[in-house]
Amino acid sequence: MAELPPIARPPRAPQRTVHVGDGVEWLAALPDDHAIVTSLPDASELPALGADGWRRWFVDVSERACRAVADESVAIFYQTDVKRDGRWVDKAFLVQLAAERAGSDLLWHRIVCRVAPGTTTFGRPAYAHLLCVSRALRLAPGQSSPDVLPRPGAMTWARAMPLEACAAAARFLIAHTSCRTVVDPFCGLGSMLAVANAHGLDAVGIELSRQRAERARALALPSA
Repeated sequence: MAELPPIARPPRAPQRTVHVGDGVEWLAALPDDHAIVTSLPDASELPALGADGWRRWFVDVSERACRAVADESVAIFYQTDVKRDGRWVDKAFLVQLAAERAGSDLLWHRIVCRVAPGTTTFGRPAYAHLLCVSRALRLAPGQSSPDVLPRPGAMTWARAMPLEACAAAARFLIAHTSCRTVVDPFCGLGSMLAVANAHGLDAVGIELSRQRAERARALALPSA
């Protein structure tokens, strides 16, 4: 009797899990196949810390994120600078300070245009930072990619990562790492989680707000 061919199984749909809790605590034990893609809260979201306390908190948590991923994995940060008392707070500098403390190196630094080049903005700059760091992963010159994202894409809320920045992070993970699960410890409404799923990646989000966590579980991307 001829052996029957194996039954073809449909590919598993990418999974999305959103936990209600403190994202910092979730950085303690990440599996090796996970990558972090996130945007840390601004000082305005943590007013009890004060400006100096927030700066220390931001560097400490960024360092923890860098240490949380495996050596060959990456942590990707989307951060927008702010102006406070007439002085710029450069969050890209703070991320790189944290990465240095964690023994991680900068793989790439992309500028995300928040508005059209040449536009004057107040309080926040016309650009945001997208930075990728790793302890062991290295990219050959031929693996370079554009340093500027001219269009941020839609945003699900005022503090969200824009969808084009999320997509750039997801594409990089697929092309250059073995990571197939994205963790966002400050996921908000889940923009990065939804984009990761759309690219076939599993996603895990952590959010303090139960209401936002519910919306992150259900977020569907806008149709093109």
